[in-house]
Amino acid sequence: MICVSLGRTRHRMMLAEHQALAQRGAELVELRLDWLSRAPELQRLLKDRPTPVICTVRRPQDGGRWRGSEEERQTILRQAIVSGVEYVDLELDAAEKIRRYGKTKRIVSFHDFQGTPENLEEIHAQLAAKDADIVKVVTTAQSPLDCVRLLKLARSAKVPTIAFCMGEIGLISRILCGRFGSPFTYTTFSADRVLAPGQIVFDQMKNLYRYDRITTATRIFGVIADPVAHSYSPVIHNAAFQHDGLDAVYIPMRVPADQLTATLKAYGDLGVEGYSVTIPHKEAVLTAAQFREPIAEEIGASNTLFRDQNGNWHAANTDYEAAMGSLRAGLKEKGDADLSGKRCLILGAGGVAKAIGLGLIKAGAIVTVASRTSKRGAALAAQLGCQSIGWENRGAGFIDVLVNCTPVGMAPNVDQSPYAGNWLREGTLVFDTIYNPENTLLIKEARERLCLTVSGLEMFIQQAAAQYEHFVGRPAPVDVMRDALRRAMSAAH
Repeated sequence: MICVSLGRTRHRMMLAEHQALAQRGAELVELRLDWLSRAPELQRLLKDRPTPVICTVRRPQDGGRWRGSEEERQTILRQAIVSGVEYVDLELDAAEKIRRYGKTKRIVSFHDFQGTPENLEEIHAQLAAKDADIVKVVTTAQSPLDCVRLLKLARSAKVPTIAFCMGEIGLISRILCGRFGSPFTYTTFSADRVLAPGQIVFDQMKNLYRYDRITTATRIFGVIADPVAHSYSPVIHNAAFQHDGLDAVYIPMRVPADQLTATLKAYGDLGVEGYSVTIPHKEAVLTAAQFREPIAEEIGASNTLFRDQNGNWHAANTDYEAAMGSLRAGLKEKGDADLSGKRCLILGAGGVAKAIGLGLIKAGAIVTVASRTSKRGAALAAQLGCQSIGWENRGAGFIDVLVNCTPVGMAPNVDQSPYAGNWLREGTLVFDTIYNPENTLLIKEARERLCLTVSGLEMFIQQAAAQYEHFVGRPAPVDVMRDALRRAMSAAH
């Protein structure tokens, strides 16, 4: 079950949002009474409540806003119990002083906003001993391994236990905790009012991740990156799963660079079957695979990691074919899809630049690399066997194809371009690998100067479609993925 936390300073707004949540399908709402600017009017809040309720009055040391005395706080909690509220949330010390009464169930909780203690089992036992119907242990993930510890705690507990981690690293545990036995997870009413680090919006948990449909049989996939919050991959992959009727979920997973190996092992033990891989893991992830596709080895980077039926991990690079297909499609508009002999300038020296550069070299193109970091540009050029130029000289030569592999122009910095508009020549093919926004400033200026253009959106969709086929062994619903991405990007802006 999904519990939505409501924190408003006015009773009127808390009541209105409670009604709105019920209409959107919410089944359980937590009333954060500590957010109210004046003493809670419990009769008003509870009389005609449209869903079951958890009453919570959280102190500052527990991550709340309560400004009154401890005696007043406990009085409110007792009044909520006498009023017959479905659940009341009690910290360890309050649980010792507030007795059970009526049918109200007791959630005895522990929160750590700094990290994840070593003695989780001991803390859990202390909470369970305080006449708990449900134990709640919520910590802050400093490592993906903290998420694994909390999920395993929920799975092994004899008393029903809500257990997950806060923070961006902890998102996987919020989405999967029900699979491991948690009675419910917590979300927020809107992105503008997050009551705890890492909370996501109710509609996302319900409709994007389909939390209530996740079971022990649900297949798990995700994108590993650092950072990862900006990724649209969950939108398109989950849309594809839903369209195809597959029991699967795709989750954003923030994994720090120095924790990749340990995380892959631990998440594999949780049942994760495949990953999209992006910055900063594309090169390091190759070592995690027993089998590597030749093109991934040649590029020295992988954007896809998937497990076969025998449990072996495979590394692939779907950027390569997606990029080359996008380039050839762009050239077809000119009636010439042959890259042989074309003078191509690549801006950037990262993993995508390497994949595209290798593809262009194999196609017989004449490639030049320009990077904002001259050493990286020179190193990539040496690997590809082509030339490099200084970033300041990128607009000096005659080119047939321009490929931007830098993040310059990506949202929110949409007023920037890596290549001045007056350097563009009519008929040049301009390929911007950025997909958000679809029409970058570089693409707009290229069209104004009658260049051929290819946006990064199509490459992003094609590489994701190839990943999907690796993950589930069937062709991806490309149109569904494309439409889902465009809707999500439009809603974000």
